[in-house]
Amino acid sequence: MTQATAASTTRQARFRWWGLAVIGIAQLMVMLDTTIVNIALPWAQRSTGMSDADRQWVITAYTLAFGGLLLLGGRIGDLIGRKRAFVIAVAGFTAASAAGGAAPTAAVLVGSRAAQGLFAALLIPATLAMLTTTFTEPRERAKAFGVFSSVAAAGGALGLLCGGVITQYLNWRWCLYVNVPIGILVAVGAWLLLPGLPAQRGVRIDVPGAVLSSGGMVALVYGFSEAADEGWGSGRVVGLLVAALVLLTAFVVLQAKVRDPLLPLRVLAERNRAGGFLTIALAMVGMFGLFLIMTYQLQVVMHYSPARAGLALLPATLATVLTTTQVTARLMPRVPVRLLVAPGLLLAAAGLFNLGRLTPESPYASTLLPTQILLGAGLGLVMTPCVNIATNKVPPTDVGVVSAFVSTSQQIGGSIGTALLNTIATSVTATALASRAPGAAATAEATVHGYAVASLWAGGILLVTAVVAAALIKVDLRTPAPGRAPAAPAKEEVAPGT
Repeated sequence: MTQATAASTTRQARFRWWGLAVIGIAQLMVMLDTTIVNIALPWAQRSTGMSDADRQWVITAYTLAFGGLLLLGGRIGDLIGRKRAFVIAVAGFTAASAAGGAAPTAAVLVGSRAAQGLFAALLIPATLAMLTTTFTEPRERAKAFGVFSSVAAAGGALGLLCGGVITQYLNWRWCLYVNVPIGILVAVGAWLLLPGLPAQRGVRIDVPGAVLSSGGMVALVYGFSEAADEGWGSGRVVGLLVAALVLLTAFVVLQAKVRDPLLPLRVLAERNRAGGFLTIALAMVGMFGLFLIMTYQLQVVMHYSPARAGLALLPATLATVLTTTQVTARLMPRVPVRLLVAPGLLLAAAGLFNLGRLTPESPYASTLLPTQILLGAGLGLVMTPCVNIATNKVPPTDVGVVSAFVSTSQQIGGSIGTALLNTIATSVTATALASRAPGAAATAEATVHGYAVASLWAGGILLVTAVVAAALIKVDLRTPAPGRAPAAPAKEEVAPGT
């Protein structure tokens, strides 16, 4: 009897890790598509006859649908069951990718990208919710979250690499077609390997809350995206940001009153969880800022080919993955969380300050390479603990919405980082050009000076984030040593009546 029980436990553990592989591949597929079409965009524009004014929608349609519908996607996953939500989302994402790859016109391409974002908003909360409920033992949880976080952090950089290689050696359409075999594999694996967690009964979708949150998030993401091109003072940007503020304020007020809120405010009231959300969002500002700056530096200033530019961005991904899986996963059960997060943010800030020395003549080996290693290693120390904090001891009824809010923090942080740092860079460049004689050399110097100043701003943001994280994050997630009682949970961890 004991042997049979042990064998059953071993099988369950093996299935958990195979299930993690399925979840990780799904996460990678979604994160790749945030950047994989960036380098391919000029070719897609020519192929579909898209105008210069409309080409941004290939990127924006995905991020708007993804960022705007995450909270609703998390709640739908709770109501229909997370495994069912996962399989439906993967199937929909795969079909939308196939439609985008075959798109004969710009309208079909943009529509398929919006559909990808919609299904990604259903998929990602389900993946993190299943991860949270499947891995509960501290050491296993640290390893599982290490894999998940490294995939999330590395997906954007791998998207640039894959996009460059595919565009140069195949065709831009394969940047979307590549999801089809991956999606089929993930859907089959999910059906066979993922646990069939029960759906919640008797809970209704907060439709007014869904409208307000989705509208507010779309206005916020779109406003920051437009700021990168039109500037913060444009009427459209100001109008969008004001609309976002009004809609999101109304959403918060509504959530305090309705019976089944889309975002129970208690999940934001606990200081450690709030610190985790805030740190994730601000860390993404630095991450997305780096890739934006380095992509332009490599292709516009240093004249790298798409494939070479993608390859040159790979060290950041490798540093993130190695740090997350080999350092953070080992230390998290033994070291207080804040002693990983704050130093990680300082390490990432040092990388961005190094990029502040950038000039048109800067060699890759002394500026771009060490910056990637420092930032990648730093974020490898940050993301896993923060995701773990945000989802730690969440009541089962709130797992989906908390998981969705983790992804929302990443999306909003990335959108703000891209718009803010791009605006800083272009403003500094314009000011520098006004004081220089016209010419190619002057343009290159002014452009790179803008990149350098934006990098310094990003580094400063991460310094502030390190202070915020050290002040807010006090929870102890270490594995209790023999003879030592586990740390008491935070008082607000589970609200009365949950």
